[in-house]
Amino acid sequence: MTFHRLLPIASVALMAALLSACQTMSAQERRAADENTCAGYGFRRGSEAMARCLLELELDRRAEARAVHARLDSMMWPPLVVERRVIVERR
Repeated sequence: MTFHRLLPIASVALMAALLSACQTMSAQERRAADENTCAGYGFRRGSEAMARCLLELELDRRAEARAVHARLDSMMWPPLVVERRVIVERR
């Protein structure tokens, strides 16, 4: 394989390693951190507003994960270019 072909594979492997290093919080720790964040915004624990804040944080986290996956996919699978030749006859 050429260096040009190995570069995207190496990039994906590096990104995966970096992302796995970020996953050090358990679900309970992440929930506690999110609750502290929302409480810092002024929401009362147990209120409907706190629940919405927690939901928004989780939705943002999932959207970011989807964006990362999309970037990795685009690095791994470059755009497919289809060429169609047209023959023009002169009369």
